[in-house]
Amino acid sequence: MGDKNGQVVAGGNGKGNRLDQLNYPTDVLIDKETDSLIICDWGNRRVVRWSRRSGINQGEILIDNIGCWGLAMDDQRYLYISDPGKDEVKRYQIGDKNGTLVAGGNGKGADLNQLNEPTYIFVDQQQTVYVSDNNNHRVMKWNKGAKEGIVVAGGQSFGEALTQLSYPRGLFVNTLGTIYVADSLNHRVMRWPKGAKQGTVIVGGNGSGEEENQLNYPMGLSFDRHGNLYVVDQWNNRVQRFSIE
Repeated sequence: MGDKNGQVVAGGNGKGNRLDQLNYPTDVLIDKETDSLIICDWGNRRVVRWSRRSGINQGEILIDNIGCWGLAMDDQRYLYISDPGKDEVKRYQIGDKNGTLVAGGNGKGADLNQLNEPTYIFVDQQQTVYVSDNNNHRVMKWNKGAKEGIVVAGGQSFGEALTQLSYPRGLFVNTLGTIYVADSLNHRVMRWPKGAKQGTVIVGGNGSGEEENQLNYPMGLSFDRHGNLYVVDQWNNRVQRFSIE
């Protein structure tokens, strides 16, 4: 905290497909059990694990030949991966290459059993999978074992009304079922309480720009344990922190 310079913990050796390189990484999570980072190496169509122990300067491939975009891990250490190319989300045991379908997988479309370019995902303690269904402009909730999902945010086509999303990206769901979503092309972060028909803007929503109350294509989001919200403000090439009441 307070550092002006970051430290490279994975990649940093130029763009490429060697084990010490990454190519357009899109998502990362920390696996505390193995003290390692698990990374969606999207440009290389693989998921890799990098140990955080010093002296280890390359990753290992966990799953290859996968159009991975979003990652999540549940309390049982199952790995969840969204594949926007196949319009599906699968669950993997670490070491398993095939996975089990948990959302989508019925071709590209807007039916309740379909997804259209899923990006970021969030998994709760009940193994419920929430998916930013990017090109359907909605967030979907798939209960464990369900054959179709439930629309829990957006789904009213592309637009900027409080009932709408435009290319939703980063996603977080709290223990009350409140959804926080990066509404990328509306340049805002929205909060949707459980069961709500519309959301509220909690950050941005003041057009695209680089002022402190503006975002420009927000991509990822995360909360710390103090309730601070961190937003990857992509086209402004910065990460912003907001304290949310």
